[in-house]
Amino acid sequence: MQTPERQDQHHPVVERLGIVGYGEVGRIFAAGLLARGVNAVAAWDLKFAAPAQQSEPVAHARDAGVRAADNVGGLCSGRQLIVSAVTASNTLAVAEAVALHIAPGTFFLDLNSASPGTKQHAAQCIEAAGGRYVEAGVMTSVPPYGIAVPMLLSGPHAQALAPVLQAWGMDATPVSDELGVASAIKMCRSIMIKGLEALVIESYATARQYGVEDHVLPTLAETFPSIDWHAQGRYFFSRVVQHGQRRAEEMRESARTVQEAGMAPLMASAIADKQQWVANLARTRVFADLPKDALWQDYADRLLGSLPPSDTKVSRGSP
Repeated sequence: MQTPERQDQHHPVVERLGIVGYGEVGRIFAAGLLARGVNAVAAWDLKFAAPAQQSEPVAHARDAGVRAADNVGGLCSGRQLIVSAVTASNTLAVAEAVALHIAPGTFFLDLNSASPGTKQHAAQCIEAAGGRYVEAGVMTSVPPYGIAVPMLLSGPHAQALAPVLQAWGMDATPVSDELGVASAIKMCRSIMIKGLEALVIESYATARQYGVEDHVLPTLAETFPSIDWHAQGRYFFSRVVQHGQRRAEEMRESARTVQEAGMAPLMASAIADKQQWVANLARTRVFADLPKDALWQDYADRLLGSLPPSDTKVSRGSP
């Protein structure tokens, strides 16, 4: 492993960067890197090639000073670093597509929430084409932090890329030369965090249906007094409603991680199912028009109101 002094002397210069995925994370990273002086930022997203979807993201890229590439090959041309910021289920597909065009020596930074096995397969594609694959475990939600979101790096090229990212103001910490370590850390954490989201949604909505939330939440506050359970509930509901599909895909990768460790992913699979359920409801606009400051009770009432009649369903005030 290189010493810090040698890293400072020999870390590569990266001036031309490409981002695959121009959703929430891709847009935040593009804007943040441009603000830090990276002059040549390009992006590619499947929506760029979809006539019914392309107008908004292409216009956003143009207004942000990001070049919207025509295809993956155009994105990779002349780039020294490719950042993959897509949903978990597309992790390997992006690596395979980029591997067809990536120039030897180009760094490939994989931000996606995927299992160690998936990341290792993605790395094989990039490395076989002469690229330098670095996996990142993004350790919390990106929006509050922007490009300074804490992330862990691993793989044989992590030490070389870290100073470049740090110079741009990114909180990027190499943790291992072994591929899969950063993603294992991320996936194990996700089981807890996304699991808490799923538990809160199920517990709060059930309490709301029975009309006992004013009894349940105080007992949570008594046991865990450092948490504002009303505020936390509102945040969890809002994030799952907005990003449930992405979270469900991440939890399927978490389940894959548990399987790769030799265990049955009972909890991770259930969490994925709960996140997917909320995502499916959101797709049918059950939560449409809720204000940004909506309470968790507002989300729960919309959720409960969407449920079909059932002979076993107990309503508030039922004996």
